[in-house]
Amino acid sequence: MNSIISSSMYILSILFLLSVSLTTSSPIQQTSLIQCLSQHSIPLSTIYTPNNSSFSSVLVSRAQNPRFAEPAVPKPELIFTPLSESHVQAAVICSKEHGIHIRVRSGGHDFEGVSYVSIIETPFMVLDLTYLRSISVNINDNSAWVQVGATLGELYYRIAEKSNVHGFPAGICPTVGVGGHITGGGYGIMLRKYGLAADNVMDARIVDVNGRVLDRAAMGEDLFWAIRGGGGGSFGVILSWKIKLVAVPETVTIFTVFKTLEQGDTKLLYRWQQVADKLDKDLLIRVLMNVENTSASERSVTTAYDGFFLGGADRLVQLMQESFPELGLTREDCIETSWIRSALHVSSLPPVDTSLVFAPPELLLQRITAPDSFEGKADFVNEPIPEIALEELRKRLLEEDDPIIIWTPYGGMMSKILEYETPFPHRKGTIFKFHYFTYWQKGDKNVPKHMNWIRSLYDYMTPYVSKFPRGAYVNYRDLDLGINKKGNTSVIQASVWGAKYFKGNFQRLVKVKTEVDPGNFFRHEQSIPPLVLKR
Repeated sequence: MNSIISSSMYILSILFLLSVSLTTSSPIQQTSLIQCLSQHSIPLSTIYTPNNSSFSSVLVSRAQNPRFAEPAVPKPELIFTPLSESHVQAAVICSKEHGIHIRVRSGGHDFEGVSYVSIIETPFMVLDLTYLRSISVNINDNSAWVQVGATLGELYYRIAEKSNVHGFPAGICPTVGVGGHITGGGYGIMLRKYGLAADNVMDARIVDVNGRVLDRAAMGEDLFWAIRGGGGGSFGVILSWKIKLVAVPETVTIFTVFKTLEQGDTKLLYRWQQVADKLDKDLLIRVLMNVENTSASERSVTTAYDGFFLGGADRLVQLMQESFPELGLTREDCIETSWIRSALHVSSLPPVDTSLVFAPPELLLQRITAPDSFEGKADFVNEPIPEIALEELRKRLLEEDDPIIIWTPYGGMMSKILEYETPFPHRKGTIFKFHYFTYWQKGDKNVPKHMNWIRSLYDYMTPYVSKFPRGAYVNYRDLDLGINKKGNTSVIQASVWGAKYFKGNFQRLVKVKTEVDPGNFFRHEQSIPPLVLKR
């Protein structure tokens, strides 16, 4: 593995000490920035510094990976929570004028915390877009305008308020921010039918490096292409998206079938790889592998085949008998429901009343932070993984405390959209995407063990996943793939991770970056660099 940093937490701690000793910010600089914002009619109540009693709570309120809120991790000089588009314009203008680096946060789900942590430079401020969350749904023209601070759960709820036959093909976690989700592509359980969230964007509003608000017509097609899958934090501050709503039937069907090794799951899983991307495009069957304690001293790997079908149960059972009879799906395994309640199911939100099958839809409106820290990595698979490797994968899962692997099938619409139509290139030829996770609770003393485990697993999978380059998903950002050092990384250096995330689209992203932000104002540890840096 090309591991430029051996431990994210270790590097964070070291760079924090260096930043304290070498580059602590000037109080004059902070004061000047606040004065500048005030001159743009910014309410002081939207500005938080470490001297404010609410600073820490605001900082962690959207920190969805708690390990990046630990005391040793670098903290921003200032947090600004804009209430309008003009406030975002002021933030860009003032941070640029006073030389304070800016990080932009919508949902805070980024795996490496780069939307609210900087390990490459100080001082920095966080532009937290939490309050830019309006959603306007227009059923008549099958569209919606959604501001980037809104969550996926809020978006789904507002669509369902207006219609039970409309939806949007985005992620399964309701607390993910719409802004960052779409900038990286954004996939969910309807990707085989409708593609990614970014494939269903019609327009956008963005604040550019000069503080201008641009829509699709004003920004041009090159920039509009780049922001729909090229990753956040490189081209400007997204304000809102105009999305295309998609048709969903009044009745959808879900199921979960559990299998164990004793039930012949290795052969079944190998068979799943042969058919998962070739099933009817209305059907998606994810695989979730995790470890359960079967007794006080024994653990086992359980595999869940988690299905979602845009249609009724009778038709689903018929399709399964024709294309994947090995799973043994029965009518009794199936639950017919609505699209909005299926979103609740896959999000794993528990029902308040345990006698209910589903949680109430209002839970989609909750804004909560994740309790456990995690490390995650991703891979794309183009050929079925042999049974011997699947057995080894099970053994390795049993070595870790709280791991999970999610297998998401592709095919369908994902094979029809050409890889250069958006920056997200992992399309035709991909059978499924691997998503490796390991979790741990606050105070866990074995963090190095967890980090080493997932890196070792990632290394082990090398022969079985995509090659030349080995693919990665920018929304599952991974600093082990390389790091941009204080915004001075060359295009050649950045192409190490750029090719993994974007394949041949990386060079076009660099071209767009050079045109719209040649001074590299919008930057972070893995941002797109300009071809030639112009200060």
